[in-house]
Amino acid sequence: MFSLTALALACAMLALSFGSVHTDMATVWRVLTGQEQGLSHELILQLRFPRAVNAFTTGAMLALAGALMQVLLRNPLADPYVLGISGGAAVAALSGMLLGMAGVWLNAAAFIGALLSMLLVFGLARGTGAWSSTRLLLTGVIVAAGWGATISFLLAVSPDTKLRGMLFWLMGDLDNAQGYGFGIAGIVIGLALSLPLARSLNVMARGELTARSLGVHVSGLRLHLYVVASLLTAIAVMSAGSIGFIGLVAPHVLRLAAGSDHRILLPGAALFGGSLLLLADTLARTLLAPQQLPVGVVTALLGVPLFLFLLARSQR
Repeated sequence: MFSLTALALACAMLALSFGSVHTDMATVWRVLTGQEQGLSHELILQLRFPRAVNAFTTGAMLALAGALMQVLLRNPLADPYVLGISGGAAVAALSGMLLGMAGVWLNAAAFIGALLSMLLVFGLARGTGAWSSTRLLLTGVIVAAGWGATISFLLAVSPDTKLRGMLFWLMGDLDNAQGYGFGIAGIVIGLALSLPLARSLNVMARGELTARSLGVHVSGLRLHLYVVASLLTAIAVMSAGSIGFIGLVAPHVLRLAAGSDHRILLPGAALFGGSLLLLADTLARTLLAPQQLPVGVVTALLGVPLFLFLLARSQR
């Protein structure tokens, strides 16, 4: 855990130092400790710091939600978006852009869309009886496909003046950093609601029959995991749009490196996911500066080789 904390701090310093205008780390430290004012103070504290906090909390929420989803669905390929939460948020956000919404109204539209999608998937999966992980997964995949078709339709009928902004939102956009307080609250509440259940998650990962035989209330735990993971995903999508791969890669990397004990995995995945998105956002801002790349593209370029390397090493 110490190494993950050090990694997060190092990525944060890189995010505050690099951009279209490079600032050395000594200057960053003086600004953070209140020893320097002027242009560097404005650049770091007004522009880079809120964006860095938004990137870290978004990555942490996605990684934590991914770890919970993988236990809930008992599927190592599950990620925060597999149940269509991000699709509902995307449809609402893109519709809001077409109507001229921006700022807090656009965030509210995305959050409401994610919540409606969460309720829709849960209601359809449960029906009139009990629901299982398989039924929940199938329902989520179908609903996500429906949202995907709706997104394609909205992009097809959108005017060219709005299309670029809509595409950037779909690929992840961390420019909207004024609401990073929601991200801080989201990751704190998410860890507070999930860490006390770490022992139950360890048992749940071995199978529902084993969990029931050891006294775990499986149906209640599944509902709890679904609600927490969905809310984390909704807040993350509201804060930064749809950023892929973090929720899939970060929990897997931690499992390969440190095992499957959720007492370590949950906070570790949050730290690593936040660090990974911080690093990806720094690269997105600097590789082709002053032009900015979509951060979702960079997360995939970073995550794919890292995951394949660790997977090959674990097989050896």
